Amino acid sequence: MKERVVAVMFVLALPCVAWTGGAQKLKPVKIGVATFSHETCTFCPRPTGVAEWEFYGPPVRGESVLESGPYIRGFVSQVREFEDVELVGLMSPRGAVGGSSGSWITAEAFDKYTGGIVKDLEEKGPFDGVFLALHGAMAVTGVPRPEAEIARRVRRAVGDIPIVATFDLHGNEDEEFLAVADGAFTVKRYPHYDARLQGERAARYLLRVIRGTYKPTTATRKPGVITPSVYQGTGVSPARDIMERARRWECRRLDVYVSVFFGFAYADVPDVGATVSVMTNDDQALADEIADDMAAYIWRVRAEFAGRKLPKTDEGVAMAIAAARAGKTPVVIADHADRTGNSTHILEALIRQEAGNFCIATIADKKCLDTIVSQGTVGDSVTVDVGGYADRYAGSPVSIEGTVEYLGEYGRFDTVAVLHFGDNNRVIVTPTLHQVTTPEIFDSLGIDIGECDIISLKSRVHFRRGFHETGLAGAIFEIDTPGLGPADLTTLEYKNVPKDLYPISKKE
Repeated sequence: MKERVVAVMFVLALPCVAWTGGAQKLKPVKIGVATFSHETCTFCPRPTGVAEWEFYGPPVRGESVLESGPYIRGFVSQVREFEDVELVGLMSPRGAVGGSSGSWITAEAFDKYTGGIVKDLEEKGPFDGVFLALHGAMAVTGVPRPEAEIARRVRRAVGDIPIVATFDLHGNEDEEFLAVADGAFTVKRYPHYDARLQGERAARYLLRVIRGTYKPTTATRKPGVITPSVYQGTGVSPARDIMERARRWECRRLDVYVSVFFGFAYADVPDVGATVSVMTNDDQALADEIADDMAAYIWRVRAEFAGRKLPKTDEGVAMAIAAARAGKTPVVIADHADRTGNSTHILEALIRQEAGNFCIATIADKKCLDTIVSQGTVGDSVTVDVGGYADRYAGSPVSIEGTVEYLGEYGRFDTVAVLHFGDNNRVIVTPTLHQVTTPEIFDSLGIDIGECDIISLKSRVHFRRGFHETGLAGAIFEIDTPGLGPADLTTLEYKNVPKDLYPISKKE
């Protein structure tokens, strides 16, 4: 009898709400959605202007925005589980040609696309919230902190409504972004398996802020550590341990979100390096405690995280050849430092050290492709120079006498070629940088990956999803070739970064 009385009293104690069909009726919500994302290698030679941003077509709006990229798709799928939420796709540029092989974004391009987002917000409003899919490592001529500036311009347009963004973990951010916006969600995995998940988390968070059940209270810390991308893969420690520490805080404390930016070392900007951003629900003391703990931990593991050394070209190639001859095939070489895709250091060393059955996937060389097209087609013999000129670290062109094994379209490229030469060796030539992350390209271009003893990829960590985690690679060698994305950051000529960053300063 007592149990029944308690149950009745509990029901009567519930707040009075309007119910329709069993669901709580909430005020309709309107959210603007946009993306403006770029990982800018400021040491690369080619600026990223309007022409580069619109190489694949003009900016998009509406449903095309709502279907673009895993962050937004995750956000949209989560939001559409709720009733009475309208999503508006705001003007957003497509991805710039060449990706992170592009250098400083021009002020003209930044103003055009940020201005387009703002204009749509003003014309299509009013809005209850804004979601931005950003990157965090954007670098713009004359704009020290571009993502924070995007948030500022959006804030001026929409007033006091929540602004939330998702980021790549390679972002370079500091306290300025969350001083303007209300939430930041970074991926916690590299390769970025959880991009869609972070979009979903951002959606739930934004809706709570809009409806008043979450009061964003934030803390941001810069631990003073800068790391090359090749050390940031979360399949190994200490990168894995750093992200696991963030997840533990999120699991242990209610309504806590911990974002860790590992940073992008190849952007010469003032907020470069690792960052911790914490959001709590109206608990500043907790936000500060977590941010301090995370920053202190990153500093404690700085030597292992940022100070390791990798083999240089000749040593690394010799190690790869030895592993192949020992039967650990296919051996994968990560040519991680090449940001333009045009470097020939690995190709030249493999030839000089008399390797066989190798495939270079890929070298970016539009001039070489034009020469191949002018000399013949599939099955024809050609003599061409490949790569070695796009930047000061690219090496020298390598002359190849071989047979055109493939010539045609691949993915977004109108023309791709496969040159077969020497002791069953191949080079895949693309017009711009192409980071191979899975074996799919080999099947598409008619290459039997089982024939390859050594595969050299222009990739840092993303290749691990298709070659390491699948068990395909018999051995993996990360080789620190000359390039614009070196593991040894002391070789880069920084001008705008803080003076006390480990390991490029004397700070210990």
